[in-house]
Amino acid sequence: MSTVPKPRATVPRRKTASATLSVTSDASTKVKARPSDKLNPKTIDPFSDHQKAPSAFAAIYSKGGIPCRLVHGSVKHKIQWERPPENIPYDPLLVTFAEGLRETKHPYTFVSKEGFKELLLAEGARDKTIPLLPKLIPALKAALAHTEADVFDRGLTALVQVSAVVGPFLNDHLKQLLTSLSKRLMDKKFKDQVTSALQKLEQYGGKETLGLIKSKIPIYCSICS
Repeated sequence: MSTVPKPRATVPRRKTASATLSVTSDASTKVKARPSDKLNPKTIDPFSDHQKAPSAFAAIYSKGGIPCRLVHGSVKHKIQWERPPENIPYDPLLVTFAEGLRETKHPYTFVSKEGFKELLLAEGARDKTIPLLPKLIPALKAALAHTEADVFDRGLTALVQVSAVVGPFLNDHLKQLLTSLSKRLMDKKFKDQVTSALQKLEQYGGKETLGLIKSKIPIYCSICS
């Protein structure tokens, strides 16, 4: 009676160092971003810094959603409105301009800064701006906390402009902004600029404003001292 030979046991081969290296190399190759990945939304890292747009202002401006345009001058630029600023609804336009203060590219930087200022200077701006303060404060806070000095400068200028228009009505929201100002005050490069801005806030806001500033920035010197 013939016997059937038993199959030989297969011994798994050990991975050699070169094989392991090859696998590791292949894996690292797979995770490398390809140039075409930038065009494929599914492969874009949502947490990548360069994917975060400064604000929605650029997109709105590019689509014609801002009722003014930039006019280039030989010495100085200006913006031209489609209709008088006082006849334009401030909500959401003033907030959109405030968000645009974080933009870092021309013409968005100029248009957002100038548009914000001219709306605040228009007739009836006070009554239109006060109800929008809860929406304006987050945008101003983001500009004041920005790492770029130019953005911070635009945010600080805009804050003083708002204070000049609404006066003491800013006090209910001021604490949210003072932390960023306190940090910049410690930087010699911004010390004089921030001090001047705080003094204007005190001037426009009154005694209550001084108390709020002192509570967050004890070293602040009042304009009355």
